[in-house]
Amino acid sequence: MEIFPAIDLKEGKAVRLSKGVMSSAKIYSDRPEELARKFEDLGAKWLHLVDLDGAFAGEAINLKTVEKIVRATNLKIELGGGIRNEERIKNYINSGITRVILGSIALKDPDFVKEAAKKYRVAVGIDAVDGYVATEGWADVSTMKATDLALKFADAGVEAIICTDIGKDGMLSGVNVEFTVDIARSSGIDTIASGGVKDIGDIIALQKTERVFGVIVGKAYYEGRIDLKEALKLTI
Repeated sequence: MEIFPAIDLKEGKAVRLSKGVMSSAKIYSDRPEELARKFEDLGAKWLHLVDLDGAFAGEAINLKTVEKIVRATNLKIELGGGIRNEERIKNYINSGITRVILGSIALKDPDFVKEAAKKYRVAVGIDAVDGYVATEGWADVSTMKATDLALKFADAGVEAIICTDIGKDGMLSGVNVEFTVDIARSSGIDTIASGGVKDIGDIIALQKTERVFGVIVGKAYYEGRIDLKEALKLTI
């Protein structure tokens, strides 16, 4: 299982939110590229990167910061936030991003995602409130069940599904293992858990499940709840 340390970008700074509420942003660094280097030094292979401003605006708001992070490390980077057309996918891939995360567009235009997955390395981001898909930076909650959306991408060539329980995100209340496993079973796609990871116990619990390929670690690292170097050793 892969551990993905996370950097969420707001106005060029590394922040964490609580339950996806932008006004709850807590700044952890104004030099995100230095954070990325530290993750690499600790042994991480991947970085999970989100342009929070982009998720709301549908634009590449933090592009310059993203490019700084790419130049600063040799990490493989997955990036999400406001990626809703092929031109932006191409621009990010050409900038050195390993794979893009398609979220809101996956609900609105699943065929676009399926076509993109034929040409580029794509992960689908499925974020949910009480099991229902939320989009536009989590501002809108749909009537689509997260498991039903996941099923749409079975055998579509998508590399991974990243599923976030928004109610737990940034709350350090424990990852929603059942939700993650349901998404994995519905899609048959390697699934990455996101939201609520509080300690090493969450990582161990996810390792015991089927098809959970990875876990995103954010606030638990920033608040000193997880020793990332030790956690990464569990995945070797």
